[in-house]
Amino acid sequence: MYVVNSQTYSSIELYTCRPFLDICKNTAILAPMAHYRAPESKREQFRRYLEKSGVLDSITSVLVALYEEADKPDNALDFIKLHLGAASPEPADVETLRMELADLQQKCNLLMGENKELKNRLMQYEPSPEERAAE
Repeated sequence: MYVVNSQTYSSIELYTCRPFLDICKNTAILAPMAHYRAPESKREQFRRYLEKSGVLDSITSVLVALYEEADKPDNALDFIKLHLGAASPEPADVETLRMELADLQQKCNLLMGENKELKNRLMQYEPSPEERAAE
């Protein structure tokens, strides 16, 4: 209970009663608060930043996909990484792929050389297109 001008009020009555509002209006308690605007919180700024950059949409769509997945994966974090594009292959897989790439490049070079050699041999036995046109 609160007493204002010799009147007793409960806390709710106090904040809604006419005498209290009159007292506050006539003092410096509410006057500065009328034009006061709380600065935007850092949390709200960060939320807007994530929304503008599309992060919230991406995360939401991945979580919806996980929710709608009939067979839930054992590792939800791997699912999220995979669908966000952050999944990277294992280092052993990378090394295996590099070795395979080098091997295939070597085979490609050998086949290109063989192809060139066979074309040259073929030219010995067949006339060139210009010679055929002349005949």
